[in-house]
Amino acid sequence: MAIEQLVLKAKEGDDDAFLQIIGTVKIELYKTALAYLRNKEDAIEAIQEVTFRSYKGLKDLKDPSYFKTWLIRIMINYCNDTLKMQKRMVLNEDLLLTMGKSENYSLMEIQDAMQALDERSREILTLKYFHDLKIKDIAGTLDCPEGTVKTWLNKALKSLREKLEEKGGMSHV
Repeated sequence: MAIEQLVLKAKEGDDDAFLQIIGTVKIELYKTALAYLRNKEDAIEAIQEVTFRSYKGLKDLKDPSYFKTWLIRIMINYCNDTLKMQKRMVLNEDLLLTMGKSENYSLMEIQDAMQALDERSREILTLKYFHDLKIKDIAGTLDCPEGTVKTWLNKALKSLREKLEEKGGMSHV
């Protein structure tokens, strides 16, 4: 059964359909939480909290085809809130490693550059490059026009390049 059909059933109160959907995305939720929180126990707790929040908020989901993106957005928001409470920032290591391998930047340079970016820039880069979402899906997740997402992505990449150049790195991001 397609995810959209399961989402519709879950919205009507079918708990088994909801559990099936969560089962299909739990690995991605775990990877996202682990990338942000860097702690297995915190990541598992995040999955539990996000599952609860999504169950309670499922009726507010407008388009069932965006369920996965919506759920990842909830996870990112939860992780950001958790990190703010802990007063520390954690970067998406997989994104950094991917960028570092393809652009010959050292991991430390990329980590420093990503830490210097604003939250929205880090989030846009994470959605685009870690979750491999299309501009259209990111726009749906953030509830803004595709042109705005393109502008934000362009600015985020430009800022990342500038931060790397300040560190003496190459400008091939």
